[in-house]
Amino acid sequence: MRSKAVVLLCLFFLSGCGPYSFSPGGKLSSDLKTITINNFVMNAAGGPANLSTTFTETLKEYFQRNTRLQMKPGGDGDLVLEGAITGYDVTPQAPTASDKAGLNRLTIAVTVRFTNNRDETGNFEQTFSFFKDFPQTQTLNQVEGQLVQPILDQIVLDIFGKTAGDW
Repeated sequence: MRSKAVVLLCLFFLSGCGPYSFSPGGKLSSDLKTITINNFVMNAAGGPANLSTTFTETLKEYFQRNTRLQMKPGGDGDLVLEGAITGYDVTPQAPTASDKAGLNRLTIAVTVRFTNNRDETGNFEQTFSFFKDFPQTQTLNQVEGQLVQPILDQIVLDIFGKTAGDW
């Protein structure tokens, strides 16, 4: 009898969650069918030569995996994402007693223009950035391969959350 009450109580609470979705792409209108993701350009000094290509492809792949939208080249999709990598900076962090940085921080910034060709109220231009720290005893060349992709992945998640996520 007690287990029936628990089940009924759970069903009661879950029934109030009908219109909400925790799946990716939760706030995309059903009339949206296509997305154009233009190649992001490199407007920052430094960084790997293929950084803008890597970022663009990571963004495209994420949207393809996590939405029902079809990629449409040419800039005339229902949704359009474009922009530039505007920052690639290494800064010292965590000073030590010997006036040397204990850590260095790699920060990547991407400025994104989002256009919803069906509903202009969601359009925006915003800079997204993320960082990873690395020990002062290592050079950027030694750790760059380990740091760049996780930073780009987080920026892609942030962009997705702002444009198509349900949060």
